[in-house]
Amino acid sequence: MFIIDAHLDLSMNAMEWNRDLRLPVQAIREREKGLSDKPDRGKGTVSLPALRKGGIGLVVATQIARYVAPDNPLPGWHSPWQAWAQTQGQLAWYKAMEEAGEMTMIRDTASLEDHIALWMDDTDPGRVKPIGYILSLEGADSIITPGHLEEAYEYGLRAVGPAHYGPGRYANGTDATGGLTDEGKELLRVMERLNIILDATHLCDDAFWDAMELFGGAVWASHNNCRALVDHNRQFSDDMIRALITKGAVIGGALDAWMMVPGWIRGKSTPESMQCNLEKMLDHLDHICQLAGNTLHAGIGTDLDGAFGKEQTPYDLETIADLQKIPDMLSKRGYNAGDIDNIMHGNWLRLLRKTWA
Repeated sequence: MFIIDAHLDLSMNAMEWNRDLRLPVQAIREREKGLSDKPDRGKGTVSLPALRKGGIGLVVATQIARYVAPDNPLPGWHSPWQAWAQTQGQLAWYKAMEEAGEMTMIRDTASLEDHIALWMDDTDPGRVKPIGYILSLEGADSIITPGHLEEAYEYGLRAVGPAHYGPGRYANGTDATGGLTDEGKELLRVMERLNIILDATHLCDDAFWDAMELFGGAVWASHNNCRALVDHNRQFSDDMIRALITKGAVIGGALDAWMMVPGWIRGKSTPESMQCNLEKMLDHLDHICQLAGNTLHAGIGTDLDGAFGKEQTPYDLETIADLQKIPDMLSKRGYNAGDIDNIMHGNWLRLLRKTWA
C-alpha cells in the first residue's frame, strides 16, 4: 500500500537533533545511547530507509523555527531574521538529500505525477526510490514579512501553518487565544494569491475561525485529532471539523500519544499503561469519517519524531514502517478497499491535484 504522511519534521530532526536520517532507525538509536539532552534520545522512529520499507513514498516535510518575544517562555529564536535563517539551513538539508538521491521535491502537478508513477512501478523491486517531499512551514514566525512568501514560494514552499504553540506574529496557536493579527490577514491574502495551501493545524479557535472566513484557497490540517475524543484546544471540535469538511479539507491523524488518549501526563504516562495503540488513531479517523458521512476527509499525518519518540508513540509502532499495519486494521473495521485507499493516500492526492491543476 502506497502511503502519504502529511507531517514529518525531517529537517528539524536532522539539524537540531543531529540525526543522520539516511541510516536505519536502529543505527540512529545506537548513536544516541548515553545522550540525555533530549527526552526522546535513542527512541526515534523515523528515517529514510524506514519510510521506504513502509511504502511511505511521499511526505509533507516541514521547516520550523519559532520567534519568541522577551516575555515568551517557549523555546525559539530571538528575532524573525534568526528564525528565517534557521529555516534556510533546514532547506539546505533537504537540498543535500536531493543531491544524494535520497529525496526529491514535489512542487507541481508534473513532479507529483512523475513521482507517483515511479512509486507505482514495480518492475525493478531492488531500486532505491527517493522519498518525495512537499515543503511546508509549521508556524509562520520565520516569514520576516508577508512579502517574503514570494521568495519562499520560488524555492518550493507549498503549504503554511500560520501558528504553532503559543502567541505568534501572524496568528495565535495551541494554548493561546486571539484571532489573526493584521499581518496574519495579509499573510493569508498573499498565500491565496500564490496558491499556497493553508494548514489549519495549531491555529487556536479564534484564529481558526478568522482563517475559515478570510481564506478562499485550498485548506488542509496536516496533523490534528478530535476534541470529542481528547478534550484539549490542540484538537479540533466537531464544528471545526465540519467547517474543514465544507472547505474540502483533509485532516491527517497524528500519532503523538497525548493527542490520542485522554488523561495523558507528559513524562509519566506510558503507551502501555494508557493502552495507546494504533487503534486509537483509527478512532479519531473514524470520528472524522462519521462527521463527513464518507472517507474523503481523513488521512495520515503522523508527526512522528516531532520532539517525541517511542516514549510517546503507540506501543504497537516500532518505526514509521509500521504504518503498513493500518490498512488491515481499517479493513477489520469494515472499511472497503476504496475507503482505505482514500485514507492512506488518495485524499491527499485528490487535494493536491485539484489545488495544482
